[in-house]
Amino acid sequence: MDLCNPLVPLLWVLVLYQVGGALGEEVVLLNSKETQAELGWTSYPPNGWEEISGVDEKYKPIRTYQVCNVMEPTQQNNWLQTGWVARRGGQRIFVELQFTLRDCNSIPGVAGTCKETFNLLYLESDQDLGSVTREDRYTKIDTIAADESFTQGDLGERKMKLNTEVREIGHLNRKGFHLAFQDVGACVALVAVRVYYKRCLATVQNLAVFPDTVAEAAFATLVEVRGTCVNNSEVDTDVPPRMHCSAEGEWLVPIGKCSCSAGYEEGHSSCEACPPGSYKMSSRQQECFSCPDNSVAEEEGSVVCVCEEDHFRTPLDNPSAPCTRPPSPPRDLVYTLKQSTLILDWSPPSDSGGRVDLTYSVGCRRCVGRQCEPCGASVGFVPQQVAL
Repeated sequence: MDLCNPLVPLLWVLVLYQVGGALGEEVVLLNSKETQAELGWTSYPPNGWEEISGVDEKYKPIRTYQVCNVMEPTQQNNWLQTGWVARRGGQRIFVELQFTLRDCNSIPGVAGTCKETFNLLYLESDQDLGSVTREDRYTKIDTIAADESFTQGDLGERKMKLNTEVREIGHLNRKGFHLAFQDVGACVALVAVRVYYKRCLATVQNLAVFPDTVAEAAFATLVEVRGTCVNNSEVDTDVPPRMHCSAEGEWLVPIGKCSCSAGYEEGHSSCEACPPGSYKMSSRQQECFSCPDNSVAEEEGSVVCVCEEDHFRTPLDNPSAPCTRPPSPPRDLVYTLKQSTLILDWSPPSDSGGRVDLTYSVGCRRCVGRQCEPCGASVGFVPQQVAL
């Protein structure tokens, strides 16, 4: 094979590398390396771009395009149009190109029209325009130049220098678009074309679910997204949970949050029911608590613990207070009668029932035989009748 011939296939052993990790998630609209069958893009004129087979860094078959009419004395104008690419809601479209390009100075006898660049263009449309190349309707994205071009010496080593360039298309309004590559006299091989947009991947933050969100076209624009509280949770304050999706597909600026409802506590970005034997009264509490003394919660997700048999809470007791049993009767009750005054004296019960807030009440009834009725207003109590 004549290594001095510029038409030597530009794809031999390609030294490929991975693009650095991208922010957010990339939604791929087109990836020429995923197609092993013919790409079938439109090439015009017929002696311009040529589709050929090659292999990637894993020796997987891929389809590529190359053009190398550098020996022609006339100005070249070779077009390659991709198939129609559906936008699928993407706002800021990225075009990643992998290509090799021959150094004009390394080609013996090359014409003065040899170039080391090619043009990238696009055409918006609501449907596939077919194979009709409409040069005047295309919008230029950029002139693409190689960071590294290969020479005759690289050919001798059976190695090419692969370039990767990424360009953006913004503010698209139609349903899709065609890409075009215009060769004006270069010796170039288009190894891979990948088209994608970025989105913020669905996530759970502060117990709120945020859906997949497409990044905006404008670099400085943040898309505000309201979150939905996970199951068994509620908005923590009057500020609903929300975050902002950046143009790079990153979630930024979280505001507000959700809190687990009564009977549930946070665990692994969700709200889990309080296990039996525990409870949680309010969403304002962060975690479940063990049942107070003498109370039980037999089912998960309990809001309060109920008192065990023969144990109670007073109407003034907080549900978080332990349950207690009734105290035993007061002891050593004695009375002294002085004219119309009855003086009572007693000692505390021997068993308080676990209470530390015992009080006493005194009653008065007039009884005739077995029939009793309240004494009425004619009887007074000093210092008081209840809460002694």
